[in-house]
Amino acid sequence: MRLFDIIKKPIVTEKTSAQELKNWTYVLEVYADATKIDIKKAILDIYWTLVSSVRVINTREKFKQGKKGIVMRKRSSRKAYVTLKDTKTKIDFSIIKF
Repeated sequence: MRLFDIIKKPIVTEKTSAQELKNWTYVLEVYADATKIDIKKAILDIYWTLVSSVRVINTREKFKQGKKGIVMRKRSSRKAYVTLKDTKTKIDFSIIKF
């Protein structure tokens, strides 16, 4: 598995933005088979920042009743809460360092 394929996208909401400012914790959507060690290596290699901890959560598939009896489905995903070691560094997701 390539390191660039592990991290799919950052999840940006009001709650995650508050965590980012207060605890230096970023929330990312990751590949379903990625382990904590893989995520840590990917952050280190792509963004050149040291990670102190990684927490991983699997979200379940959800169904919602739409208009005219249509069933809408929200797919299951895997989220990673990544806490940085250095409090002065920030991850800029628009820049990828090679």
